[in-house]
Amino acid sequence: MRRLLTAIGLILAASPAIAQSCGNNASGFESWKSQFAAQAQAQGVGQRGLQALANARYASDTIAADRNQKSFNYSLDRFMQVRGADTIVSQGRQRLAQNPSYYQSLENAYGVPAGVLLAIHGMETGFGGFMGNSSVVSAITTLAYDCRRSDFFKPHAIGALQLVDRGSINGNTQGAKHGELGHTQFLPGNALRYGVDGNGDGRVDFYNATDALASTANYLRQKGWQPGAGYQQGQPNFRAIQEWNAATVYQQAIAIMASRIDG
Repeated sequence: MRRLLTAIGLILAASPAIAQSCGNNASGFESWKSQFAAQAQAQGVGQRGLQALANARYASDTIAADRNQKSFNYSLDRFMQVRGADTIVSQGRQRLAQNPSYYQSLENAYGVPAGVLLAIHGMETGFGGFMGNSSVVSAITTLAYDCRRSDFFKPHAIGALQLVDRGSINGNTQGAKHGELGHTQFLPGNALRYGVDGNGDGRVDFYNATDALASTANYLRQKGWQPGAGYQQGQPNFRAIQEWNAATVYQQAIAIMASRIDG
């Protein structure tokens, strides 16, 4: 009898319907959401966030994008060409010239110069021209479920649900394929932690450029940005740029474009 009970226990423990920590296709997503809901609730997610989780759908486009990030394998020159570096620099300079006092106020508050913020804004969304067409909640929960980087994305999935609770986003909010949101494409957990009400309206809205840029500057400062120090590769503030995106070619491109914008 003891052997039988042990065998039954092993079968139940192996059953994906009962204990599934991740998956590689859509088949287990609904059962995983039920388990994740309990984790989310234990971490303070309320009814609105839990409802957004319940309504989330497996994002096949997100998985396809996650498996096909070819541009990060390009040479620096090719990467900058493909991502339109010259256009970003030109438009960044125009934006700086149109409102220098605004960007100076951000530098005064956080120590981050205009060129860095404009390079990120331009690289991420073309200065807000395209902020994504994927459901933030569906994308980020799909990645939290997906076995490839589940542990990395789970805190961001919790963050997205908490943002729903706060009213910063909702279950239909659109963002990038990896669940990034707003003008500078914050991952939800980072948005929750580093978000700043830049325009003083009492709400942190990453789809408002003022809030998004203040939040970006705050993020970099909190990641160790040293006011007045250099930000090219090998200089102190390059480390903060590395915190923004893990791809070396992206980091280098931001630093180069920022320098050209700052003049």
